[in-house]
Amino acid sequence: MFLLYLTRHALYLSVPLSLILTTYLYLYPAFHLCAFPAPELDARSAYTNTLWQHAIPPIHNGSKLAPFRLLALGDPQLEGDSSIRDVEAAGLPHFWRFFENVFRKKQGPLQRLRTGLHDVIDFYLDDIPKALNVWRKRFDHVGNDYYLGHIYRTMHWWTDPTHVTALGDLVGSQWIDDKEFESRGRRFWDRVFRGGERVPDEVAAGADIGITIVLGDDPADWKRRIINVAGNHDVGYAGDLSKERLERFDRVFGKPNYELRFQLPETHVNATMEEEQRPTPQLRIVVFNDMNLDTPVSDQELQTETYQFLNKMITTSQEVTRPAIFTIVLTHIPLFKNAGMCVDPPFFDFFENDAFNGGVKEQNHLSRAASNGLLEGIFGMSGDDTVAGQGKGRPGTILTGHDHEGCDIYHYINQTTEIDRQWEAKRWADVQSTELLKAEGIPGMREITVRSMMGDFAGNAGLMSLWFDKDIWDWKYEFVNCGLGTQHIWWTVHVWLFINLILIVICGFLAVVNNAQFRQVIKNLKTPRAPHMKVPPSKPVPRIEENGSLITTTDLPVRDDIIAGVALNVPGTGKKGPRKKKSKRALNGSANSSSVSVI
Repeated sequence: MFLLYLTRHALYLSVPLSLILTTYLYLYPAFHLCAFPAPELDARSAYTNTLWQHAIPPIHNGSKLAPFRLLALGDPQLEGDSSIRDVEAAGLPHFWRFFENVFRKKQGPLQRLRTGLHDVIDFYLDDIPKALNVWRKRFDHVGNDYYLGHIYRTMHWWTDPTHVTALGDLVGSQWIDDKEFESRGRRFWDRVFRGGERVPDEVAAGADIGITIVLGDDPADWKRRIINVAGNHDVGYAGDLSKERLERFDRVFGKPNYELRFQLPETHVNATMEEEQRPTPQLRIVVFNDMNLDTPVSDQELQTETYQFLNKMITTSQEVTRPAIFTIVLTHIPLFKNAGMCVDPPFFDFFENDAFNGGVKEQNHLSRAASNGLLEGIFGMSGDDTVAGQGKGRPGTILTGHDHEGCDIYHYINQTTEIDRQWEAKRWADVQSTELLKAEGIPGMREITVRSMMGDFAGNAGLMSLWFDKDIWDWKYEFVNCGLGTQHIWWTVHVWLFINLILIVICGFLAVVNNAQFRQVIKNLKTPRAPHMKVPPSKPVPRIEENGSLITTTDLPVRDDIIAGVALNVPGTGKKGPRKKKSKRALNGSANSSSVSVI
């Protein structure tokens, strides 16, 4: 009874707390006030509109939603067996070696005994501890997959994005073999981004043949598609990037370089057309593998292909003076900025000369030259105000990964400086409090490094909204972050749920055991019962009288005095009754008598 009492009261405390934590975990975007920024709405109104979106029936204002809502996720970095030390210990090698050595015919008995004892000791002291650690890490990888998947699915359900991107480092290492890469790829699609799919090759190649997608067409398909960006842990840096790594990335996650073009529906444009013809609002998304922009490289042919793609993006761009076009570049390595702007400072490391042609082994940022080429090439910006568009370039933004802590930077160049004009960078928060954005002769571009979605970085997700302002006939955008918290929150909630389930089972079992009727049934089952045996009827026993006549016991006279006053000698009672002395004649009865009964 005490155990039942204790279990019940533990559930009284545990279940409500578990429900609170579970509610928070599965509705955390609502608790954190997460919502896509919306045109003509402040943050509170955008959140309220998102909240009403989940009412039954939905009562939100769909016209207040941005037509392009991008869910940006950075650096999931799925780990695997290659990241686990002593992973071979999971197969218990010394356990199997014991049988191999003991039953080996070539060794003598003493040698087999010695090696067998060594294998037994190594099995207990080496295999078992290492195997437990391997399985612990594998279990942790499974939990991490579902933690990342929880972020994607919950944010996808709550915010209702139109498009999704993963900004590189989809797996944890470029050095893994093809089998491990395929395994992590399956986990990526089956656990983390379950229900998602890579961008089809024919869609990625659409811009090459002049296809422009109407924004809002096939919304269900685009919500499922994950625009994957190649990162250093996926294909390698410039020094170790290879055709084989690019091919397997293409096969599992999608093409590393392509362009998507969208335009607003004609109905939306015609509703705001003035007497003069205005250009159709367009959105351009450039998915760009910038891993081998810098030198030296191990494969010159691959770098040539990268620069050919970059030049193609430049030559196929609209005139810098054309309004109503917005460019989003999705890439992995951030642009150059001085130390102190972000957590990661500028850094380069190179392979030795005899390995990978001395190529780039590691880098935190693009070089200054590569960064300038990206800003001045794709966006058409310039420090020279005499060029087309006065060097202001095309409106747009850059989304990157790589720096797990995240960063928000504004790159600009001061055209008013007579000498030494070069690109500089400031934090976006600092820029907003100044007049730099409105200053003439200072073109600039915002670069958002999306904080990683890994648990150590609070499970972050980026929310970017893009909408068209008819008054100025141009695009506007906003970006916000939304984080779940560390992976320990996910683990705590689910472990607590499991403990509650165990307590409920125990409590139910104890309640049944302590039930009075149940106890009576068990008691009856345990009580022994006498066996049911039939007693055969008594048969008359013959005896011989002194005169030689044969009589039976049924013919004997009944003596009431014996029945009333003399106790019978019952076997097993422990008491002996009076016994009648046998006469000699009875003992020496006639020789032809077969049996004598004495009473």
